Amino acid sequence: MSDEVEPGFVRVRLDLSYDGSEFSGWAKQAGGRRTVQGEIEDALRTVTRSGETTHELTVAGRTDAGVHARGQVAHVDLPEELWAEHREKLLKRLAGRLSKDVRVWSVEEAPSGFNARFSAVWRRYAYRVTDIPGGVDPLLRGHVLWHDWPLDVDAMNEAAGRLVGGHDFAAYCKKREGATTIRTLQELSLLRGADGIITATVRADAFCHNMVRSLIGALLFVGDGHRPADWPGKVLAAGVRDSAVHVVRPHGLTLEEVGYPADELLAARNKEARNKRTLPGAGCC
Repeated sequence: MSDEVEPGFVRVRLDLSYDGSEFSGWAKQAGGRRTVQGEIEDALRTVTRSGETTHELTVAGRTDAGVHARGQVAHVDLPEELWAEHREKLLKRLAGRLSKDVRVWSVEEAPSGFNARFSAVWRRYAYRVTDIPGGVDPLLRGHVLWHDWPLDVDAMNEAAGRLVGGHDFAAYCKKREGATTIRTLQELSLLRGADGIITATVRADAFCHNMVRSLIGALLFVGDGHRPADWPGKVLAAGVRDSAVHVVRPHGLTLEEVGYPADELLAARNKEARNKRTLPGAGCC
């Protein structure tokens, strides 16, 4: 599948962040719900004086309602003349137009072959939780989950290690028609900070719906002693949703960073990522 930019257009990369608390997720929705995509596209249309024309964004990873992003990436194809007219002042004008819970930090012409979604080689999320008896610092309450049982981080890391690698994560995903649940989980580790906040780092080539929050839900059950360390791996191997795996609340989750290959490898990665994933040794049928 070709992803060539149409003649007369320029592909522009946007690096951005947002507090997801008041958004109904990234993607535009019917019914007038407030979304990150809708907010930025409206701002782009206004500051470039594009009338009724919507310049549609493609994003590296669609986040759900309440999920935050520190290192989100998107792209948009703009007419050459519009880009030439606005490129020098576009960033500042967007800052003046956007609400304070979403910021665009960089607006640059993208290299050839770049696609914010398909060129990415990994996405890194962080989930933050604390088991401090007194609860969450009020200044962090919108970004840290409170778990009211003591957590054993060593046990959680033991369980996490059994989930890393290429697997069918059907047991930890909300199934979508026609979509594969095969993913390569590159990192899943937890670290308790001096402030008592436990940060789970979750990095994969891509994620299916609810995957990170389901994985964290399973690990919390191990951490508080309700399940043994081998239980999340057994759930994974079973390949079906387990009612004991809870999808934790979204506010503890932040998309921290999206990784891309060198410019000369972008087009190849773009093509590769569109192929349907299979597990090693899996048959074609």
